[in-house]
Amino acid sequence: MVMPSWQDKAFGGRIRAALWLETEVGEGEIFTKAALRKAFPDVAQIDRRVRELRDYGWQIDTNRDDPALKLEEQRYVSRGAEIWKPGQAKLPKHKTSLSKAERDKVFMADNFLCRTCGIGVGEVYDGGVATSKLGVTRRKVRLADGTTSVQLVTECDQCRAGAGREIDLGKLLGDVKALAPLERTVLVEWITADRRERGQLEKLWGMYRTLPEESREAFIKAVTGGEGE
Repeated sequence: MVMPSWQDKAFGGRIRAALWLETEVGEGEIFTKAALRKAFPDVAQIDRRVRELRDYGWQIDTNRDDPALKLEEQRYVSRGAEIWKPGQAKLPKHKTSLSKAERDKVFMADNFLCRTCGIGVGEVYDGGVATSKLGVTRRKVRLADGTTSVQLVTECDQCRAGAGREIDLGKLLGDVKALAPLERTVLVEWITADRRERGQLEKLWGMYRTLPEESREAFIKAVTGGEGE
């Protein structure tokens, strides 16, 4: 099906803005407020029309969501409801902002940890300079039945600086079912502790990867039983 033109003035500003993002900007790309206003000189409060798209599941990040963005920049992360189609503009809306109580609920559910890198609030990053600041991110999740849900998760500023990610929960659950019993037991232990301790094999593998060639050869001999050759 051919997508309607964003220049068709038979549509309202919100729909035209959605079509512009899809056809002129593209998912994952950055646009500026100046470019937006230049494209829609005839639409009053076009900035607000773009913000309203978040109510329909569209993810459009500002520098508050993604510190890598400049003040005048926004990133079109992912599409929500296709509101140019009949009935789609009447979908239930998501709130564009969260109350303190709602944010605190997400933080508590996530144990006040960044669910991407595991750092806690106020902890120092590797390098010993910057300290972490946690926020709530909207994460697009493709459910097992094929539908898409926008869910809330805790992330630190550094992890939120990247482009938005979409999780394929159906595939993830399929991978879990394919685990061997021992692997599943280990995974349950990590989930219960809400942390993963690297085993000795993983530590040795990591160290091996850093070794120069001559040291790697000695390491391999030790592993394969050829140490005394």
